[in-house]
Amino acid sequence: MSSEDWSAIALTLRLAGVSTLLLLSLCVPAAWWLARSRSRLRPLAEAAAMLPLVLPPTVLGFYLLLAFGPHGPLGKLTASLGLPSLAFTFQGVVIASVLYSLPFVLQPLLASFRAVRQEELESARLLGANRWQRMRHVILPSCRSGVLSAACLGFAHTVGEFGVVLMIGGNIDGETRVISIALYNQVEQANYGAAHRLALLLLLFSLAALTTVYWLNARKNE
Repeated sequence: MSSEDWSAIALTLRLAGVSTLLLLSLCVPAAWWLARSRSRLRPLAEAAAMLPLVLPPTVLGFYLLLAFGPHGPLGKLTASLGLPSLAFTFQGVVIASVLYSLPFVLQPLLASFRAVRQEELESARLLGANRWQRMRHVILPSCRSGVLSAACLGFAHTVGEFGVVLMIGGNIDGETRVISIALYNQVEQANYGAAHRLALLLLLFSLAALTTVYWLNARKNE
């Protein structure tokens, strides 16, 4: 592989790692609220969070590009703070990746949290555990497989992104050129040998990620 391909691989792993950490931080409280809330807004909130499952990536990328632009809300916010625009930057790609991979982390967490028995929570509450202690010592340990599955799916989905990254980040070496875009470049330049190596790498990684998720689910059901 060329140095540009290795750079794309390193950038992809960095993007997936940062995005997965942010996704878990956001999705754990969000999934718990969705699993337990009786609010009338819950169906709308859940539908909005799952929208990237059916929304074409280029549509999400287009609207984010408008939001990041000089006349968009995020563009005006960063300008007022004296910060550079988020478009065509690694930070902008991270925000887009978090939004696009949101349902892939939220769904397994939601399923795990809905399976937590109310009796366990009541017992912990009667023993004096506050909300944070119940989350840390009761809920998260019993949902360990779901949390790990969510992390695997979020990481793997971010690694395979193309449309959203291309719309928001473009194709800048060392800044926004991830593996999927490097693969596209190699095909455009008719370097099919290099394209094959990158494609095989993504194929094997995707297979390994899904095998891990199914193994975790099998352990959970044993």
